[in-house]
Amino acid sequence: MDLVSVARDSRYSLDAFIFVQRGLDYTVRKHHGEARDDEQTIDPTLSTRHVSGEQLCHGLRDFALREYGLMARTVLRQWGITCTEDFGHIVFEMVSSGNMHKTEEDSIRDFTDVYHFADAFAPQLELSSTV
Repeated sequence: MDLVSVARDSRYSLDAFIFVQRGLDYTVRKHHGEARDDEQTIDPTLSTRHVSGEQLCHGLRDFALREYGLMARTVLRQWGITCTEDFGHIVFEMVSSGNMHKTEEDSIRDFTDVYHFADAFAPQLELSSTV
């Protein structure tokens, strides 16, 4: 099933699904580097390029900040994403539709309270002490 169809039946926008898909690619590359030809497999569930729910949440945070800067939290909220559990719901909707794969150990609980958006997307401002 394509992402447009998945989003149509979801509380999350199509942009949220595209963001998570792109963010997964970003996170996998960050943790495992670029894919080598010998790492390609017919069964994607056997891939050694897996990331955990917690790793994905942190990668999605980094990706959002890289893409949207100080507006990251606002953009995510516009798409219906307000907590790390929302990332998990999107991932598992994509798994159910065949757009992503999971291992037997993966669970929606892996996305519970990984961080709080108010803290994770708070601007890190530094004040200079000029006199």
